[in-house]
Amino acid sequence: MSLNSVAIVTGASQGIGRATASRLARDFSAVVLVARNKDELQKTSESVTAAGAESLIYALDLREPASTETVVTGTLERFGRIDALLNIAGAVPQIDLFEMTDVQWEDGLALKLHGARRLTVRAWDALKASNGSVVLISGSAALDPKPGFAAVASINAAIIALAKAFAEQGIKDGVQVNSVVPGAVMTGRRKSFFEKWAPAHNLTVEEAMKKFPEETGIARFGKAEEIADLMAYMVSPAAKWMTGTSVRMDGGEVKAV
Repeated sequence: MSLNSVAIVTGASQGIGRATASRLARDFSAVVLVARNKDELQKTSESVTAAGAESLIYALDLREPASTETVVTGTLERFGRIDALLNIAGAVPQIDLFEMTDVQWEDGLALKLHGARRLTVRAWDALKASNGSVVLISGSAALDPKPGFAAVASINAAIIALAKAFAEQGIKDGVQVNSVVPGAVMTGRRKSFFEKWAPAHNLTVEEAMKKFPEETGIARFGKAEEIADLMAYMVSPAAKWMTGTSVRMDGGEVKAV
């Protein structure tokens, strides 16, 4: 990657987003960090600068349409270019299909789907100018929907379709677009889920965390750094011919061909 190259990472305050921002700092001269929690973004920023890249923080809510303009305009004013956009923001509630409210559905759509769509559209001209790359993050529930993960599955499936549509335009415009489909990655958010889920099923947190891999047929949970390494490759020159592709990394969780 050029010494003068800029990546934007959303959801950069924790988990896969933080790991990806820290990893990209080894390849890009600047990494723009976007999420809602300023204090946590500052921690990511310290990791980015320690790796030798410049960082710029935007603590804002991508559910708000105006936030997109703030991020793209500010990035271009500061650095003059955008070479990669990694849309990682967007936690979707794991609530039963028959219990979810319209508000909960809309909230998941607003951040993970519409936030990524708006940001990609707004950054498109800059990405065209740099022959840049876009990655959108989905999730394995998209390929194996269950009632308790209906919103997660539906929104993640939409992310894969959205990436395909952007990629088709990108072939004409010189912008590479792909999606990543991670499986069960152990992040702070997943740990919090088990802390709530385990007591309701008469299990300790440790028992629940052991039970999940066994029942899904995987050897272990994934690591955020493993997904980060994959995404770093996908926006590198070595992967430039890869576009319109959905790359699954789930430890073998999804059994379908």
